[in-house]
Amino acid sequence: MSYEHINDDGQLAAFCRELATAEWIAFDTEFVSEHTYRSELCLVQVATADRLAVIDPLSVKDLSPFWELIVAPSHQTIVHSGREELVFSLLTTGRRPARLFDVQIAAGMLGYEYPANYGTLIYRFLRQTLAKGETRTDWRRRPLTQRQLDYALDDVRDLGALRDKMQSKLSQLNRLDWFASEMNSWQDDVEASLSRERWRRVSGISGLNARALAIVRELWRWREGEAERRDCPSRRVLRDDLLVELAKRRSADVKQIRAIRGLERGDLQRSLPKLAECVERALALPDDECPQNSRREMPAQLNMLGQFLSAALSSICRAAEIAPNMVGTATDVRDLIAYRMGYGDEQPPVLAQGWRAEVVGHLIEDLLAGKVSIRIQDPTSEEPFVFEPAKEGEVVSGEGA
Repeated sequence: MSYEHINDDGQLAAFCRELATAEWIAFDTEFVSEHTYRSELCLVQVATADRLAVIDPLSVKDLSPFWELIVAPSHQTIVHSGREELVFSLLTTGRRPARLFDVQIAAGMLGYEYPANYGTLIYRFLRQTLAKGETRTDWRRRPLTQRQLDYALDDVRDLGALRDKMQSKLSQLNRLDWFASEMNSWQDDVEASLSRERWRRVSGISGLNARALAIVRELWRWREGEAERRDCPSRRVLRDDLLVELAKRRSADVKQIRAIRGLERGDLQRSLPKLAECVERALALPDDECPQNSRREMPAQLNMLGQFLSAALSSICRAAEIAPNMVGTATDVRDLIAYRMGYGDEQPPVLAQGWRAEVVGHLIEDLLAGKVSIRIQDPTSEEPFVFEPAKEGEVVSGEGA
């Protein structure tokens, strides 16, 4: 299929008007994220049933007609691993793409590996092989070669056919409702992440007390604001290890802060008063306003039980023909156990909700209640566990445990 190369605002406006009646629109983006606060959009590839195009964001001044097209409700939007595509849409329009279908998520709900790269899905569903060789391209550079453009277009030209295959299989397995629910919750999470304070992701904070965590939080807030102002990655402003060291020392004295090895850089020296203000603000907080450790300690036997049942998660998922990585993690299993044993939060954990409860949550709860037993059928099998109704004596033992 030939393609259009859209390089100016007039071409883009006309293209978007013509696509307004399309039944579905597939798109992908090429971006660079290493040098800026948010990912820098460098190329947009678009496919419909009879059109193929690349849009150059470095030449087109106003991309809003495209994003308004994408969020219009008259079509389905198809992506692969579309987190960044969703973020671009949300940041530009404040809205989500219309009826989003992510083939990576669909594949996980069909029992294929998750997350699977696009080339793997194309081969498994369409028996086609994609060309390789441009994975390290700097998409900001111009002009782009024909090989680079062909490589980019390969990421969208078959998305429609891939969607058709997956949608049919989801329907056969009666999982269209599951998929719709997962797409909604996934988009909710991505949207919430744009405003969520992610200071707990700072590496090295495990074991810090509440006051030190308050310092981490204040420093993280300053770092985020500074990174956005400079339009650079957050860790380029202040490394995690330096942030944690400031929290451990718990000193707002500029002289003591200056003595920390690693803060010699000129911009950090100029920021020392700001760092001191952050520490001072955290030290002045009342105890009840300091953040607490996010996870409650469980008794040792419940941790052991969680580890054991986590090993069975893969068997449960594969028997249900769904990717284990999509269903949950070992932490999710422990959260479910803690919730049912009275050690968790009031909010039901992820494995106790929706389709995940149907796939694994209820079975794990039956195991905890002694209604189901687990045994090893074949130690050499990839899935050695077998689940079966417990015998009467086993039920009594399980309920009394």
